[in-house]
Amino acid sequence: MSTVTGKAFDVGLFKRTMSYVAPYNAVFSFTIALTLLLSVLGPLRPYLIYKMVNESIGDSDAEGLLRWALIILGILVLEGVVQFSLTYLANWLGQNVIRDLRTNLYRHISQFKLRYFDQTPIGTIVTRAVSDIETIAEVFASGILVIIGDIFRLVLIIGFMFYLNWKFALIVLIPVPILIFATRIFKNAIKKAFQDVRTNVSKLNTFVQEHITGMNIVQIFGKQKQEQTKFREINKAHRAAHIKSVWAYSIFFPVVELLSAASVALLIYSSLGQIGTHDNPGDLFGQVFAFVLYIFMMYRPIRQLADRFNVLQMGMVGSERVFKVLDTEATIEKQAELKDFDLKGNIEFTDVNFAYDGVELVLKNLSFKVNEGETVAFVGATGAGKSSVVNLMGRFYEFQKGSIKIEGRDIRDIESEFLRTNMAIVLQNVFLFSGSILNNITLQDPSISKEKVIEASKAVGAHDFIMKLPGDYDYDVAERGGMLSTGQRQLISFIRAYVHEPKILVLDEATSSIDTESEEMIQRAQEKLTQNRTSIVIAHRLSTIQRADRIIVLEKGEKIEEGNHEELIAQNGHY
Repeated sequence: MSTVTGKAFDVGLFKRTMSYVAPYNAVFSFTIALTLLLSVLGPLRPYLIYKMVNESIGDSDAEGLLRWALIILGILVLEGVVQFSLTYLANWLGQNVIRDLRTNLYRHISQFKLRYFDQTPIGTIVTRAVSDIETIAEVFASGILVIIGDIFRLVLIIGFMFYLNWKFALIVLIPVPILIFATRIFKNAIKKAFQDVRTNVSKLNTFVQEHITGMNIVQIFGKQKQEQTKFREINKAHRAAHIKSVWAYSIFFPVVELLSAASVALLIYSSLGQIGTHDNPGDLFGQVFAFVLYIFMMYRPIRQLADRFNVLQMGMVGSERVFKVLDTEATIEKQAELKDFDLKGNIEFTDVNFAYDGVELVLKNLSFKVNEGETVAFVGATGAGKSSVVNLMGRFYEFQKGSIKIEGRDIRDIESEFLRTNMAIVLQNVFLFSGSILNNITLQDPSISKEKVIEASKAVGAHDFIMKLPGDYDYDVAERGGMLSTGQRQLISFIRAYVHEPKILVLDEATSSIDTESEEMIQRAQEKLTQNRTSIVIAHRLSTIQRADRIIVLEKGEKIEEGNHEELIAQNGHY
C-alpha cells in the first residue's frame, strides 16, 4: 500500500515515522521534558528582570540587585546546560532513527527482484536511501521537538505579558494577525519550493551517477558537450528551485522584523502616555523593559515556527518517498520456505514461460533436465534466452507459467537465500567492490579463511599474478575493480565461486572477455571446479562447451536441439 497522499501534513504518515522512536522512548520523553523546561526558563528571565528593576533599582537596593543578578545568571547557566543537552539528545535521537530506517530500507531493497532495478534509476534509489532519509533526522533535531517547545514558550510569553499588564499585551499583539497571515503564505511557498528541490536533487543524482558510470561511452563517441548541455539544464532547474526558497525567506524575514519593530513602537507610544501618571515609575519602566524582551522572544519563535513546520513537512516528504519504497511489493513472492535439505543439483524445467515485462515471452514452453554432477551447456544467438534460464534458476525474476524444480521441490518453495547460498554464478561482466582482493573473494564471509582463498587461487592459476600486486591479497582493487584488467577481474570471480563451494555452478559467458592466456588458466581450473558438481555453462566459444555432457541449443526462447558435441555435429543442424 502506498503512503503517498498529497496532504500538507499526513497524520498517519507522521505516526508511522514516529513508530521508529519506540526503541528510544525513554530518551524521547526526556528530550520533551528538557524542551518544556527550556520553554519555561526563557520567558522567566524577563519577568525576573522586571522584578529586579521594580524592587531593587527602583528602591536603590544594592544587595537586592546583586541577589537578582545572581538568580538571573543562574537561570542563564541552567538554560545553557539544558540547551546543550536538548540539542545533543535531539540529534542523537534523529540519527538513531534514520540509522534504523536506513537499515530497514536497505534490507528491503536488497530483497527486490532485479526487475525493480531494471525500471528504477540507481540515482533515485541512492537519493531515497541517503538524502531523503537525512531530512527525516531534521524532524527530531529541528522539527517536532522544537515546535512543541516554541508553542509552549509562546503560550507562556503571552501569559506573562497579560499578567504584567493586559493593556500593553493587547497593544503589542496588534501586528500578530498580520504575522500569522504572512507566515501561512510563507509556509505554503516554502513547502512547494522544498518539494521542487527534492525532486531536482533526485534528477541530479540520477544523471550524475548514470553518466559517471557510463563516462567511457560519452568520451568514446565525443558527446561531452551534448551531455554537458543536459547537465547544465538539470543543474539550472536545481538552482531555480533553491532560489525560490531563498526568495521566500528574503521576503518573510524582513516582514517579521518590521512587525516586531511595530510592536515595540506601539509599546513605547502607549507607555509615553503613562509617564507622570503612573503610581510607580520603577514598575512602569520594568514593565516596558520586560515587554521589549518579550516582544523579541515572541516574534522569534513565530518567525521560526514557519521554518520549523517546513522542516517537519520536508521530513514528511522524505518519509513519504522512503515509505513508498518500503511499501513497494517487488520482492520474490514467498510460499513455504524450505531452507535445510540436501541440495545436490538435480534441476528440472517443465513448460516454463517467462517475460521480463510480463508480455513479450523470452522463454516459451522450455523443458529440460540437469542431473546431479552433470555439465550442461546452453548455446544460441543473442536474445535466445540463455541468461534468462540463469536468472530464473537463481529466483532473480519470477516466471509466469510452468514449473522449475530442484531435487523435485518447487523452486518457489525454497528460500531464496538458501538457494543462492548453494549456487555460484560467474558473469561476463564481473563486478568488484572497492576494497581488497581478499574481501572481494570472501564477500566478508568469516568462515572462508585466507588459506582457503590462496588454495583456490593456486587451483585457478591466479596466485602468481596476485602475489605480484602491491599488498598481494590486501591490494585495493578500487571501485568496480578498476585497478585490474578484464582478465584479472574474471579470474577473481572464478576464485570467488570456487571458495564458496556451490552445489550448482553457473558460468554465464565467463570466458568471453578474457585473453587467450587467461582462458587457458580458467579452462584448467574449470575441470576441477565442475568436478562432481552440477554445472550450467553459457558460452559461444567452442573450447568452453565442447566438453559438456550435454548441450542445449536455444532459439527465440525455445529448445530446438539437445545432445553432446559429437551428436549435434552429426545432426548438421542449428548447432
